[in-house]
Amino acid sequence: MIFEKLSELKIVPVIVINDAEKAVPLARALCEGGLPCAEVTFRTAAAADAIRAISQAFPNMLVGAGTVLTTAQADEAAAAGAKFMVSPGLNPEVVRHCRSRDLAILPGVCTPTEIEAGLALGLDTLKFFPAEAVGGVKLLKALCAPYGKVRFVPTGGVSAVNLRDYLSIKNVIACGGSWMVAEDLIASGDFGKISALTREAVELATFSPREAARA
Repeated sequence: MIFEKLSELKIVPVIVINDAEKAVPLARALCEGGLPCAEVTFRTAAAADAIRAISQAFPNMLVGAGTVLTTAQADEAAAAGAKFMVSPGLNPEVVRHCRSRDLAILPGVCTPTEIEAGLALGLDTLKFFPAEAVGGVKLLKALCAPYGKVRFVPTGGVSAVNLRDYLSIKNVIACGGSWMVAEDLIASGDFGKISALTREAVELATFSPREAARA
């Protein structure tokens, strides 16, 4: 259900937030921009409080936790209201823990060996990370050939410039990106700009199969 929702939204805003008080206005800006979704990364001490604040203020918003490196972080994120977990790599212990708790998890992979490790753990949807640094669209297309039934969420270097290139790959259900929620915009409280960038991103992600075929 979580991944089906992500496939409808097409974009996962990846957020680094240092002040939990900015969480609710940030979430409101995303919703006003047409994207009721957020991945709040566990890179700051404010992450859990931010997830809790967003989940309480916008219960219908799809809120996840990013940079989940341990089972303890997964538990903390879930207690705060996170509906899905995202990690930069594939840690079997974390994956098994999340699956035992019926928590959706997107571990990061970028090689055939890692993809097969994910499949062995019962996963069919994986984060392709760090997308641009490891080969981008060209590498992902090559990986999709032998792993045609695996779904991917490319993250890392995805921007307004290459968003459609990734979304045009049939195995890609959504892309993670931070260009519409840059740290400086959050820190300065420029939520109007965040809404505008989000709206532009949503428009970019909305294109017909015919356009995708040409891309």
